[in-house]
Amino acid sequence: MRRRKMPSITVDPSLGLQISKQHRIEEEIPGLIKVYRDGHVERPQIVPNVSCSLPPEFGVTCTDVKIDKSTNIWARCYVPRCDYNKVPLLVYFHGGGFCVGSASWSCYHEFLAKLSRKANCVVFSVNYRLAPENPLPAAYDDGVKAVMWLRQHAAAAAKEYNYCWSNKCDFSSVFLGGDSAGANIAHNVAIRLCQEFKPLNPLVIKGTILIQPFVGGESRTYSEIYTAQPSHSALTLAASDTYWRLALPVGANRDHPWCNPIITTNMKEVMRVPPSLVVISELDILKDRSLELCGALSRAGKKVELFMCKGVGHAFHILSKSQLAQTRTDELIAQIKTFTAT
Repeated sequence: MRRRKMPSITVDPSLGLQISKQHRIEEEIPGLIKVYRDGHVERPQIVPNVSCSLPPEFGVTCTDVKIDKSTNIWARCYVPRCDYNKVPLLVYFHGGGFCVGSASWSCYHEFLAKLSRKANCVVFSVNYRLAPENPLPAAYDDGVKAVMWLRQHAAAAAKEYNYCWSNKCDFSSVFLGGDSAGANIAHNVAIRLCQEFKPLNPLVIKGTILIQPFVGGESRTYSEIYTAQPSHSALTLAASDTYWRLALPVGANRDHPWCNPIITTNMKEVMRVPPSLVVISELDILKDRSLELCGALSRAGKKVELFMCKGVGHAFHILSKSQLAQTRTDELIAQIKTFTAT
């Protein structure tokens, strides 16, 4: 029996190579983010996202508010249940190297609820756009937009419109704060507001709260090189470098002023920035960077309070459940309460 001749199929030998290149991982921080050559980004769900609900024993009410539908900027607002008429307002930016994290992460939800109750302040936790899809200055733009949105609602509250959370806010006592990349955002948003939007009436920015600010530079500091980090550390030097490559504009290195405000930024820019509370962790690789920032702010004539957390590392207040970390977190919250009450 004669077999039929099957049509020949020609396969381009480069096809497999093209596919593999297209799906090749360009940048990765294990367990946190993968960025592929074709621009696809994966963020494993290592921390659960939770709703704004809180049990009554927290002593805090919580609600989510939309700031900008087109860019999906929103915020989670924590209001302590107390007898005080008005309390300070803390605009808070979460950490995550500008590339990961959310205002709905359970660790931030728990910490900020606790902070609101114990420090007796309204906390307005901003969920901003992430890099690399939205590199800097997107996060700064979103921070400014959030503050301007608050300004609009503060004016509305003054006209006796009923915004239940804003009625608790003392808009003459507003603070910008955050941890890690969020502290970097708070610092840069404060500079932008002082440069571009003065005055901010009825808002009055009284200070910034910079918890382990995420800053860097091309040359290495002593703490970056020699501070030993456990395998589960929230921030290693390699991870820090990767975050900056993903977050900074194309072609920029770590001496860009958004990364290194010490050697490349004209410190005259911070002359109108309000006083700062800078929180440093003893075992954080960023310890020396934070100390340098404190020195630069002081030389620029700014009032700076430095608070050192002994025996703990980066992001201890949201990621560690050890007894020492819990003790240091309570001390941190007490320091924030004192700072916002002055």
